Amino acid sequence: MPMFDSQLIEIMRSALQEVMTRVPSDLRTDAVKAHLAEFVLKAAAEGQTEYDQLVSAAADQISVVLKLLA
Repeated sequence: MPMFDSQLIEIMRSALQEVMTRVPSDLRTDAVKAHLAEFVLKAAAEGQTEYDQLVSAAADQISVVLKLLA
């Protein structure tokens, strides 16, 4: 597992919070958040460290995650 500095962790946390605002409010569960967090973590581990990159990496998967958990 890669090590992330505190600044990147804050960026990842903020990106996840942004992505969660894009999930319909009635579907904002801990399970959805956990799955979307995995996409943020994976993107960061692959070298995507910019806020917009991390948001996109997870936001692009919202529909997939919601179908998976439906």
